[in-house]
Amino acid sequence: MTISSRLNQYLDDNDVKYDLLPHPRSASSISSAVAAHISPTQLAKAVILEDHESRKVMAVLPANHKVSLRSLGDKLNRELHLIKEQEIYQMFDDCQHGAIPSLGAAYNLEAVYDDLLVEAKEIYFEAGDHSNLVRMNRDDFIKLIKDAKHLRFSHQSVH
Repeated sequence: MTISSRLNQYLDDNDVKYDLLPHPRSASSISSAVAAHISPTQLAKAVILEDHESRKVMAVLPANHKVSLRSLGDKLNRELHLIKEQEIYQMFDDCQHGAIPSLGAAYNLEAVYDDLLVEAKEIYFEAGDHSNLVRMNRDDFIKLIKDAKHLRFSHQSVH
């Protein structure tokens, strides 16, 4: 596996340029950044959250940051919590477990993006497996997330 089928279709449908960056197998977004020799600030990781009405939202933030659930919940006027891993596996059934592409629209998910992501010239995110990242320029990434909410809701967790 290299790129998830839904992600591949979504990128093709939106006519954006991207390439795949192979790297040694990794188990987390931080280790993917290290394995691919890129800054974790350029790697967009996805965290799947849920509110009290079972509405899902994909929070996308730099790999070296953590979601502030309180801050994001306050900004979205919702109480949020992480969903169970088993639910994530079902939602992303064309991906290896834990290798979630960071484009909510490709999976018909509401998404919110941390404003810090668009500071880099290139953005990377999981392709759907643990050995490849999608690489695209900032303008194409912004084109793909233009209809999503953009907020500041994370804090740095790894230096």
